[in-house]
Amino acid sequence: MKNGEAYPIGTPGVKWAEQEKQAWFAQQSIKRSYQDEVLVKLRPLSEHFELSQYGALTIDDSRYPLYALQSKTWQSQNKTILVTGGVHGYETSGVQGAIRFLENEVNNISQYNKQFNIIVAPCVSPWGYETINRWNPKAIDPNRSFYPQSPAQESAALMEFINNLDVDIALHIDLHETTDTDNSEFRPALAARDAVEHNNWNIPDGFYLVGDSTKPEADFQKAIISGVEKVTHIAPPDSNNQLIGVELEQWGVINYAARELGLCMGFTNADLVTTTEVYPDSPIVDDENCILAQVAAISAALDFLAEQK
Repeated sequence: MKNGEAYPIGTPGVKWAEQEKQAWFAQQSIKRSYQDEVLVKLRPLSEHFELSQYGALTIDDSRYPLYALQSKTWQSQNKTILVTGGVHGYETSGVQGAIRFLENEVNNISQYNKQFNIIVAPCVSPWGYETINRWNPKAIDPNRSFYPQSPAQESAALMEFINNLDVDIALHIDLHETTDTDNSEFRPALAARDAVEHNNWNIPDGFYLVGDSTKPEADFQKAIISGVEKVTHIAPPDSNNQLIGVELEQWGVINYAARELGLCMGFTNADLVTTTEVYPDSPIVDDENCILAQVAAISAALDFLAEQK
């Protein structure tokens, strides 16, 4: 959408009711295959990781099963880490980065599976992945829905799965992207749905992190930025020293109140949490570089944890 254009669904100044949400849903279409791009990559990994189906989306439970992979050998002395991708289904490198991390483990490129108990949910929102959407079929943002009695099936299923494992999570890294469509589609849709004004923000050109303002862990965030900048460029702040309208905490890092906002990174009690943000629309990156940036973020986070006494 161009600036100043009214969103094509709903009445300006009036929140969407069910009719408008259904109209929005009717406009969505399948653009890629969860089966071909995600599920086929998980089956070979199941030889080395335990593949668990923790639910399925009711819109089509055979098409959208929800999977997580876990270390097959659970070591009580090892710390447990959680990696999540595809909470926003349109953010491709989060999904593919989580899978690549596991593939690296299988191919002995890294040895984290020996150091940690690993849990990976690579594609939390498979309908969103196929339709390239931020929202789920009910026009709900899963990454604002990680709280009790969540209205988002994607969020509720993951929380139930992790809670039922009854393990202490030491570190949670949630893999995301910030894209040009945030301004052209998703923020205008959000403004129309909620009948509020959302000014376009400057999309940061490069990688950055969103930490939890209640436990920012500045050294942890810094370690990840240091690891990622060996692979790709870090987003500089804008003229107001901000990224996406939030004051910079340190180079490449801003903070949100994760649990208060219902963010995925806030639903566990992990001390070390962060959300990655890759910028796939930058003219100086490609899809592979974005995936490698996500893997570098995971690796740097785990290296930091490994060094903690």
